[in-house]
Formats: sequence, structure tokens, C-alpha cells
Amino acid sequence: MKTTAPGFLALPSGRASAADGLPAAVDPATASFRALALQVREMGLLDRRRGYYRVKITLTILAFFAGWVLFVVVGNSWTTLAVAPLVGMLFTQLGFIGHDAGHNQVFGTRRRNHLLGLTVANALIGLSFGWWVPKHNAHHAHPNEMGRDPDIGEGVALASSDAAGNGRGPLASWLARWQAPLFFPLMLLRSGGMHVLGIKRLVRRRDHASAVEASLIMLHFALYLTVVLLVLSPLKALAFVVVQQAVFSLYLGISFAPNHKGMPIIESATAAGFARRQVVTARNISGGLFTTFMLGGLNRQIEHHLFPSMPRPNLRRVQGLVRDFCAATDLGYREESFTGSFRQILHHLSDAGAAARVSRPGGQDGLSPSSPGARRSG
Repeated sequence: MKTTAPGFLALPSGRASAADGLPAAVDPATASFRALALQVREMGLLDRRRGYYRVKITLTILAFFAGWVLFVVVGNSWTTLAVAPLVGMLFTQLGFIGHDAGHNQVFGTRRRNHLLGLTVANALIGLSFGWWVPKHNAHHAHPNEMGRDPDIGEGVALASSDAAGNGRGPLASWLARWQAPLFFPLMLLRSGGMHVLGIKRLVRRRDHASAVEASLIMLHFALYLTVVLLVLSPLKALAFVVVQQAVFSLYLGISFAPNHKGMPIIESATAAGFARRQVVTARNISGGLFTTFMLGGLNRQIEHHLFPSMPRPNLRRVQGLVRDFCAATDLGYREESFTGSFRQILHHLSDAGAAARVSRPGGQDGLSPSSPGARRSG
């Protein structure tokens, strides 16, 4: 599968050429997107959906605490391992609310969205909201752009754009070579990595905001471990934590991975309009209300990237307009089934891993550029 996109010339590595990106000033999609944005605003699709979020947040938090009540009721039994996946999934559902708060989708003021984010991210699931927001905003500003999108190379094995693994240490190079078979196993470590990176940022900053965040995270872990260790024996407690965090990580990973993995990579020098960058690097997941619920609205990734502050329930209403816009400007509109998106991702990672193995000095893996396993992505 080629990762080319309108307005970009695919290089052998699957990247978009800096020379062939259309400058924003002459990109025909720019003026059309301005007209679309005005239409969307006039339709009220950027207005807050207070009723929706009031119900959504209330039900999600109630379900979260109900999950812990069920955990206590089941008690010191291995049956609690059946409760762990439920709690892990509710952690992710809270993460989706934190995501919406980070984009100021929920409330009309940044301060209230920030307080919501601190509550669900730091206090309820133990992740640093202050670390995640600027990181995620950088991703939205420069999606799939080498050197500027912090999600490029997140977790080394997912850094499929640098197939050769040049400039990496031995472990990172090995991960790059076997990134396809390691894709799902490494997803199980996602939440752990996010916890660590967030805490490292708080330690470095040491300001008032970081102190508040750190206090909320410590409160989360103190309550979490107290409840688990009061109810379960040490061995059962360890098993519960491992299963719960693994499900949280995997669910979070499979919700975000289909959005951009295996899509075109943009060189940092490429000049192109906002709309072109957002559309050609994103992939939607087809499906109805259940898909939207399970993926937290991220299944409409193209619409979300074009209008990041649009409340989640309005993405469905703008989808037809965005499709028409993409067709009129020849941007393309990528939409795949959930399973189809992962087939494409794994194919892309397999090609990139094969290229990394070929690039090893002396061809240690027994592959040559002409061997069947030496297909490059793109």
C-alpha cells in the first residue's frame, strides 16, 4: 500500500517530499477551508454542548466508581481479575473526557476545561494533564511531521518513518527491526510510559502548577494502592494492577493508533496549508454509535483535526460537509474499518522493519535489498 497523498510526492521511505508540498499561499484547499470554517461556525457546530457533556461526564464517573464498588464487593478473590478489565476500560473512557477537556470542547472557558482535565487525568487515572496537553497540541499543529510531531517515534517501535533506525542505540535499532510483531505487546506498556513521562516533566518544572498536579497524582496512587491492598492479598493485588493497567494501555493504544499510523509522513520543511496537512495524515474509522462510543469520537479523526475544539457529538454532523470539501479540493478522504486500519498499520510496520533489517551493516539478518523481506514502505 502506498502512503502517497494529493499534493505530496512519496519518497521510498514513505515520506512526503519537502519540495513537492504545496505552499499554503497557493494551496487551493486553503480558501475552500476558510469558507467551510465560516459555514461550520454559522451552523453553530463549534458551540458548546453542555447538556451532552453533563450527562456524559456524570455517567462515566458514576460507572468508574461503580466499578470500584464491584471490586470491593467481589473481595479477596481471583474473581477480581474479571473486574480489572472493566476498571481499565473506564480509565480509558475518562481519558477520552480528558482529551475533550484538553481541546476546550466541554466548557466555554479554558480554566474550567483545565480543572476538568486535572480531575479526570491527574486525580482519577494518574496521568499528568499539564504534560499531555502541550504534547497533544504539538501533534495537532504538526501531524506526522518529522521532528515536530511528538507522536512520531513514540515508543521507538512505532517510529516506522525511520526504517533504518540510524542514530539509535542497539535496543532501539532492534525494536525498529521487529516493530510489526512488537506493535501490540508494546502497547501494553503505553500507560506506564505516559505515567513516567508526565512525572519527569513535573519534577523538572517544580512550579506551583506542577506541585498541584503532582499532589493530585500522588493522591490518586495513594488511594488506588490503598484500596487494592486493603481488599486483596499482595499476589492478587499485583495481578489486578497488571491486568487493569494492561487493559487501560491496550484500549488507549488501539483507540489512538488507527488515526495516523501508516499514513504519510511530512518532512519538516514541507510548506502546505493547514487543511491539507490535517486531512492527508489522518484516517477515519467507519462505524456507528457503538464505534463512536468505544473510540471516544476519535473515529472521526479527520473532522477532529480540522476542528479540534468542536464538541465530540458535533463531529458526526460536520462529516458530510468535510467529505464534500475533501472531494472538491482533491484532498482524498481516508476511511477504513477498524480491523482494516490495523491490517494497513501492520503491513506498513512490517515493510519498515524489513527495510531496517536490510540496512544493518553486513546484512546480519540474512536479507539483501533484493530479498522478499526487503520491501520498503511507501
